[in-house]
Amino acid sequence: MAGRYSGAERVRIAYLTNRYPAVSHSFIRREIEAIEAEGTAVCRFSVRAADKNNLPDVRDRAEFNRTCVLLDVSALRLFVEVLQTFAKSPIRSVTALKVAFAKADWSPLSLVRRAAYFAEAAALAHRMRKERIDHLHAHFGTNPAMVARIAGKLSGISYSFTVHGPDEFDAPIALDLRGKIADSSFCVAISSYGRSQLMRWSAFADWSKVEVVRCGVDEGFLDEGARVRLPAGPALCAVTRLSGQKGIPLLIEAASRLVAAGKRFSLTVVGDGEMRPEIEAMIESLQLQDVVKITGWASSDGVIDCLLESRAMVLPSFAEGLPVVIMEALALERPVVVTAIAGTPELVDRECGWLIPAGSIDALVAAMTEVIDAPTSKLIELGQTGRERVLANHDSRTNGRQLNALFHRYHEGRG
Repeated sequence: MAGRYSGAERVRIAYLTNRYPAVSHSFIRREIEAIEAEGTAVCRFSVRAADKNNLPDVRDRAEFNRTCVLLDVSALRLFVEVLQTFAKSPIRSVTALKVAFAKADWSPLSLVRRAAYFAEAAALAHRMRKERIDHLHAHFGTNPAMVARIAGKLSGISYSFTVHGPDEFDAPIALDLRGKIADSSFCVAISSYGRSQLMRWSAFADWSKVEVVRCGVDEGFLDEGARVRLPAGPALCAVTRLSGQKGIPLLIEAASRLVAAGKRFSLTVVGDGEMRPEIEAMIESLQLQDVVKITGWASSDGVIDCLLESRAMVLPSFAEGLPVVIMEALALERPVVVTAIAGTPELVDRECGWLIPAGSIDALVAAMTEVIDAPTSKLIELGQTGRERVLANHDSRTNGRQLNALFHRYHEGRG
């Protein structure tokens, strides 16, 4: 079905991320699909190549073939493109170079990193001109937004970026969020909390640039046919990256306490990451091999299956933006046990799950105990409320249209 932006109005958007596609960034793919459904052309750019062998979802593998990788060329080619950029636009190049090295700490590593940003931006600017791009959008306010900012200076093409957190809010000054927002046409937060943090770290005059566009779930989670009755057994799951900010060791400790208290349950952890060896060692040392299972990454269908086989999804994060997996669980009418951080309380409260203090093992154990002991009727009621909230605010198609409207509003206003 053709979207309402077509023909003479057709705008060409470039998307930039650090590594695309990726299992944990499937929400970006859904966003692009929703924008393209509106008739807007989208060119995908990634700084580094994705690992095609680690993409269980066939749609992500298809995106791999559609994505232009900036560093998928020789160092010599990049150097030549930098020289060509200076030769073609010396004034713009000097301006962009100043941006690239602004607030650098002048350590060798920092200088190399800033030089790499400039080279990547030169390559991106060259390819955007070739593709006749009207606007550039970057996901994450870290190095992708920096490369987009420099590329905008080099090419004259406007840019915007989406900030998820928590990484951007951990180092707002070092990342120069203030400067990135000032130079952008607009900036997107995925929650009201995120918007407040961007306002905190930007000039008052730029507050009007900060928009809220929430992340959405895949339509497979919203289909009526995807929902099934709660399982009779006390199964729990966690769908997450196995990194420090997700608090999974706390979850394993909570599982050990529940076992010691005589609770019968199973816990499936869907995901992978740098902490997997430590977490697996912890499971073994606590003799939880018969209770806790780590599956590695899964496709959307695999995640759906795991959630449907569980009474609730548990995520004891220490730092977040607003995890899409919470939306996915609620869309399938599965209540959640999550920590009261960042944008999470904007979606979760006692009417659809358990909101607990971050870092509290006692609160986590208590909430998991309630899930295991809760009557099915209560869990169904919580899940139904959660699904209603996701349908209202986290449909990826609706959110994609919202972002697409921002692209067109700026483009038309500029013209």
